[in-house]
Amino acid sequence: MNEVKNVKITNADPSALGLFGLAIVTLVASSQKLGMTKGVSLIIPWAIFLGAFAQLFACINDSKRNNTFGTTAFGGYAFFWFGVAMTWMIKLGVFGEKMAANMDIKQLGFAFIGYLIFSIFMTIGSMETNKVLFIIFSLIDLLFVGLSLSTFGVMKEFAHELAAYSEILISMFAFYGFAACVLNAHFGREFLPVGKPFGIFKK
Repeated sequence: MNEVKNVKITNADPSALGLFGLAIVTLVASSQKLGMTKGVSLIIPWAIFLGAFAQLFACINDSKRNNTFGTTAFGGYAFFWFGVAMTWMIKLGVFGEKMAANMDIKQLGFAFIGYLIFSIFMTIGSMETNKVLFIIFSLIDLLFVGLSLSTFGVMKEFAHELAAYSEILISMFAFYGFAACVLNAHFGREFLPVGKPFGIFKK
């Protein structure tokens, strides 16, 4: 007689690594927006490996946990950082002068608008996760508002500052969120509070 057994594999929560990747890349990128550093050449490695690959790792492993929200959020932003890194490389002439010369910055602005729409919906979803994630997503919304306006040349100075300060705050809250994920699980208790879900959309 053949017996069918269901084996359940438990994976660790990958959110900590995803948030750490977000924290690092936004910290480095915001330093340039705030005028503390110059250029983007040395932001590119952190955009690819921390912004993109770390969040892609979290995306793939969240999908194994049947976490649609985490999979979509980490995956969406992972590919954003892949795109941003490649955009910077195009502007720097890595793929040739013709490609660098044949670019319209407004196309990047439309990408930012698309990501603003994406982030607004993810912000709504984050309301039923925890307060720290909700704050992070709300700040990401502000970041994309600033990036969109700045790219289209609307209120450029204000938009640049909005993007810069939103990004450094994203980094700070992402550092806290990553620490809470690690230490709360490690100690088996709420060592760092993250705030309860709002309870508006879920019973």
